[in-house]
Amino acid sequence: MPFSSTGKAIGAVTELLHDQLQNSLIGFNLNVSVGRIELSTTGNPPTNPRLNLFLFEIHFDEYMKNTPIYEGQQPPIWLVLRYLLTAFDKDGESDSVDAHEFLGEGIKLIQNLNFKSLGNFANPALSNNPEELKVTFIESSYEFLSKIMQGSDEKYRLSVGFEIRPIMIASNQPPDYSPLVGIDYTKSPSNIIDKNGINIEISSFFGPTIMSISPTKFEVDSSFIIFGNNLVSDIVVTIGSIELQIISQRSNKIECLISQDIDKDGLIAAGSQPIRVIQNLKNGKKRSSNILVADLLPTLTTAQIVESSISTVDDPQTGIRKLYANIELNGVLLGRKNTDDVYIALYQANKIVKIIEKFSIITASTNIIFEMEEKDAVNPGEYRVILFVQGQQAKNRPSLEFLVH
Repeated sequence: MPFSSTGKAIGAVTELLHDQLQNSLIGFNLNVSVGRIELSTTGNPPTNPRLNLFLFEIHFDEYMKNTPIYEGQQPPIWLVLRYLLTAFDKDGESDSVDAHEFLGEGIKLIQNLNFKSLGNFANPALSNNPEELKVTFIESSYEFLSKIMQGSDEKYRLSVGFEIRPIMIASNQPPDYSPLVGIDYTKSPSNIIDKNGINIEISSFFGPTIMSISPTKFEVDSSFIIFGNNLVSDIVVTIGSIELQIISQRSNKIECLISQDIDKDGLIAAGSQPIRVIQNLKNGKKRSSNILVADLLPTLTTAQIVESSISTVDDPQTGIRKLYANIELNGVLLGRKNTDDVYIALYQANKIVKIIEKFSIITASTNIIFEMEEKDAVNPGEYRVILFVQGQQAKNRPSLEFLVH
């Protein structure tokens, strides 16, 4: 991929914005100028009415820092370009109704560039950028604009600020690739020798470090990603005391699977759980990372009323016949013992109608029955069941229908 033209990317973005505005505002008979606002409004200004683009600030993109295009290649410089858009009417004023209308049209056209693929543009300074164009409008208060314009009230112009990211400026130096590990290139054809081809093994002195986890809440049969440093080979990832299956692994990122049978041995429950990365050293010892806490959610599969337990009671105030019954839940990580903090809420018409805390475990973690008492009786109707286990809410909310027979 040729990157020699990306040094012109800053000017190419300004040209792109200019052309986007100029070509789309033909019906308004507007000109688009580029430059500092104070210079474009004094002396010999461009023909009015017009929109003015002013690139007032450049930032290095903190989210893309040190992100290479390809592994083994020197990371490019990722930039954030910040502009001011200012509108002028035919008299060169920015405070009139016409100027405000022009400014609104300009905002709309700039927003249309959001999430556009730069590969669609012919300019080679931008077409090699692998990221989509992201446009974000920024707060443009009086203090903010006055500081940029650095003038008296007579020089103040109503404007809108926005930023465009990430803009890539890449080196055209060849990538620093190396032969694959575990391949014997001395033979023809090349022979795969796996770990036998490693003569010197290097392990990190500092051990693995976890920086963040995404997402921080997950349920069984899903995956999450650990971000960190020194996440080298020959490691295991644990949640609580359970070892997890690793789906993919890099030195700074590991994806792990929460399997359906995670609670088969009764060693883990829903709730906040510690996650760590453990490196197995050659001397038989283990080196552990720091601990980050994530939330393991219960999985509620079904909820049903135990028909034989349905009872009714008449409300003395309204005369409505109410119902109460036992509710049977099935799922995963529903609770292992009767002292666990487990309860359900019956939800109807955008509010919680009743909370039920009395339960009994039928099968640890997978089957539980909540016992409604007379004081818990509810009006006939359909309700959603919301389950909480150790402070964590199940994503699924099955419905129950209480009917008077």
